[in-house]
Amino acid sequence: MPQLLKLKDVIATTGLSRSYIYALAQQGAFPKPVKLSERSSAWVQSELEEWIDSRIALRDQEAA
Repeated sequence: MPQLLKLKDVIATTGLSRSYIYALAQQGAFPKPVKLSERSSAWVQSELEEWIDSRIALRDQEAA
């Protein structure tokens, strides 16, 4: 079963600001949140982990 992370956890995991997370998601460069209710959203943990892995792979590619 997929785990969901609230915004504070996404910020703590990525080190990105709230506004930058939403801006990247709007551009399609970051996983989009799942709407839980009118005022609550969360991110799928596996999608966030894949995004982090892709950033690491990009870094490693550029270093090679």
